[in-house]
Amino acid sequence: MEYRKNSMSRIADKVGKLPVGWRRPVLSMMFGKIVPFLSTAGLRFEEVGHDRLTVSIRNRKKVQNHIRGVHAAAMALLAETSTGFVVGMNMPDDKLMLLKSMKVNYTKRSQGDMRAVAKLTPQQIQSMYEQDKGEVLVEVEVTDESGESPIVCEMLWAWIPKKRPEAKAA
Repeated sequence: MEYRKNSMSRIADKVGKLPVGWRRPVLSMMFGKIVPFLSTAGLRFEEVGHDRLTVSIRNRKKVQNHIRGVHAAAMALLAETSTGFVVGMNMPDDKLMLLKSMKVNYTKRSQGDMRAVAKLTPQQIQSMYEQDKGEVLVEVEVTDESGESPIVCEMLWAWIPKKRPEAKAA
């Protein structure tokens, strides 16, 4: 599939030309400027592509709950961020993407650092290019250090044109 460039994918392309050791921190800093809360939470972008995107969070004090695991809200943020940015890598610049719904089921206690991998199919990506308005349910798997999934998520993203159609005079 041929992917179309947008403002977000151009940032990723530029960062991809940097030395390997610089890519993760620079990409995390650049994407943190798009959504400042991500930097506050300490999310790290590990893998960025049009059909797959990986974000991680370290289990450290500022994101912990009362039992020293990653806080439930931080886990949900991890899933929302990975799905939102993989959609963002494909969303044409003339469209506005919005999280329509988020369902998070907490199934077990988490252990250590966490990672979220979001994926899109070629058909989902194609619909973003072709439809003025639409929605996509993005597959995401969130795992902890044990390799288990302490949460199961559904993230439904929608898009609309950035410019509202002008009302026609009667």
